[in-house]
Amino acid sequence: MTPKSTTPVLNRLWADLIVEELVRSGVGLFCVAPGSRSTPLVAALAANPRARSLIHFDERGTAFAALGYARATGGPAAWITTSGTAVANGLPAVVEASVDGVPMILLTADRPSELRQTGANQTIDQPDLFGDYIRWRFDLPAPDPGIQPAVVLTTVDQAVYRSRRAPSGPVHLNLMFREPFLPAPDEELATGPTSWSRGGEPYTRYAATKPAVDAGEVESIRDVLRPVERGLVVAGRLASRTQGEAAVGLANALGWPLLPDIGSQVRLGTDPANVVAHYDALLGSEEFAAAHAPEAVLHVGGRALSKRLEGFLAASRPEPYVVLRENPFRLDPGHIVSHSVEADIVDFCASLGAIFPKRDSGDGWLAGWREASEGVGRSLNLLLPKDGALTEPLVARLVSRHAPEGHGLVVANSMPIRDLDVFAATDGAPVPVAANRGASGIDGTIATTAGFSRGLGKPVTLVIGDLSVLHDLNSLAMLRDLPVTVVVLNNDGGGIFSFLPVAGHQEFFEPYFGTPQGVTFEPAATMFGLRYESPRTAAEFLEAYRSACAREGSTLIEVKTDREENFALHRQLSAEIGRTLR
Repeated sequence: MTPKSTTPVLNRLWADLIVEELVRSGVGLFCVAPGSRSTPLVAALAANPRARSLIHFDERGTAFAALGYARATGGPAAWITTSGTAVANGLPAVVEASVDGVPMILLTADRPSELRQTGANQTIDQPDLFGDYIRWRFDLPAPDPGIQPAVVLTTVDQAVYRSRRAPSGPVHLNLMFREPFLPAPDEELATGPTSWSRGGEPYTRYAATKPAVDAGEVESIRDVLRPVERGLVVAGRLASRTQGEAAVGLANALGWPLLPDIGSQVRLGTDPANVVAHYDALLGSEEFAAAHAPEAVLHVGGRALSKRLEGFLAASRPEPYVVLRENPFRLDPGHIVSHSVEADIVDFCASLGAIFPKRDSGDGWLAGWREASEGVGRSLNLLLPKDGALTEPLVARLVSRHAPEGHGLVVANSMPIRDLDVFAATDGAPVPVAANRGASGIDGTIATTAGFSRGLGKPVTLVIGDLSVLHDLNSLAMLRDLPVTVVVLNNDGGGIFSFLPVAGHQEFFEPYFGTPQGVTFEPAATMFGLRYESPRTAAEFLEAYRSACAREGSTLIEVKTDREENFALHRQLSAEIGRTLR
């Protein structure tokens, strides 16, 4: 065991090495919740002038903030937490990051080995807590004079590399510390390896050379798709606008319609000739769907949100069905994929588009999709006029149209993201969109927004439902010093359940699924220091939204709606669009 006299100095040395190496490796934010066992890490963080930190009292919130930061930057943030159930609070964010390929560095402080499985306070089995949801894990021993400092540095370097390389995702460093945690304020601190201390680079540099696109595979996919005239390109969730535009370019080369998910980064502010923005509404028409079954599909990126699209493709069973992703995971819920390609999305789209003979699709295929989508857009302008009654679909359309250039958009799960996917206008700004659609939970959305805003370095709009706000209420504290506009759609319960078959069981639906809470959010805005608005009309909403986006600080805009009326409106809109298409 380490002599007690050296323990505080070694704790601080190892913590200093960890924080500094993470900073050198490009980790731009440390998300911290207070706790005793992580004291050495916090002391090192506070002493490092280049380390940026976000401090919040809830471990679940800080984990989601790290997730949001990585969504904005593409690089990992570090999550620092104490031992025990504090670590378990990170699991929802870790699951989301793992499923959606978002890098994270998990730094969990732990009791030393001699206290494990002894009944020691606040001690649980941490090293394997996250199971298979992490890309790599390492249980670092307690600081010891017999272990050279370089071991700490190379371990950190491996962790950062493993979080970033494909398939990217969370990595877990479990860090044991013995008491006493820190040396006295006047005690001399130890330093790391001499050459490393004098430099500014990571101890070990990892070079992950991006593999070249396989020319043979590109030609094989070209040969498979060449005979197809009535094909579709589906743009699922994508990490960047560049990837989305690559998918648009490939669809143009193929002469096929492109169906863009709200998370594709090209659903908003993109209106080229081959983009079919309102495809979900089109597929609500049985007549249109029956007449537009594709011969082939090329799916780019992650899963698309639209359940109608998924059902349409499963029923059509196009052959071939090609999926292009940057990871090895299966994306085939309908079990219809014939070709799964793991490659750089931008490079593969460019390579395939370059060798594909430019052509027009047959039988007015592209024009039929495009003209029908434009017709839906015109219908929505009439059915959801900007001066009409303030409804949830209209809020989605107004936000998509008036989110300022240079801002970001975060959309919560359940109804908000579905409404943006279906009703968003195409003539707004091309703002980046983030949503936790990996595991599609409602937890941590406000915290994700805080991290996303910090990562972008820009103002952000969050569109969220009332239950999602209640689920993450304390994360409003993270928004105090950020330019975030929170648009809360308060229909007093779980609005999405009204669209499911269970809604017909009135004997138990309301208490178990509707779950009315009977709350409004003005007291919460006041409690956490946010400005509050409660518009009643579309004109009042636009005025409040524009003002909120223009001012410094955060604003909570609460839009109160009725669940039954919202359900009826969605049905009415779908019926009207169907009549227009017929």
